[in-house]
Amino acid sequence: MHLSILTSITGVAVLAYIVELLRRQQLREKYAAIWLTIGLAIAPLGFFPSLLDSTARRLGVASGVSLVLFAGFVLVLLVSLHLSWEVSRLESETRTLAEDVALIRAHLAEHGALPARPEHTGPSEHTALPEHTAGTARTPEATP
Repeated sequence: MHLSILTSITGVAVLAYIVELLRRQQLREKYAAIWLTIGLAIAPLGFFPSLLDSTARRLGVASGVSLVLFAGFVLVLLVSLHLSWEVSRLESETRTLAEDVALIRAHLAEHGALPARPEHTGPSEHTALPEHTAGTARTPEATP
């Protein structure tokens, strides 16, 4: 099988997978737009790999395939950086929310509005859940 045919089939399959994730609402629109744009720009290059040869020659790159490989590496690097930024932002937001909940609980406890729960030690003590309840929703009594 020629590399261009394999690349084309892979590009179309990835585009179809992105559309399916978007249809099932498992991928947010802001990320899907980026991936669809990249996929629509890359998929024709699989069918016609010589499209970038003139651009590559002007940039001093040996071939269009090398240029696509370099651009792919840069893209993966940027996506990785963006995901790191997103995780850092979400971690900060989660920490702020946990601090707010702790302050609200302390305020409620100070005014006697927080019901006493002697068995529950709170999420700050990192109690391990039994294996059968791990990952499931907590009951309202156990929720802080």
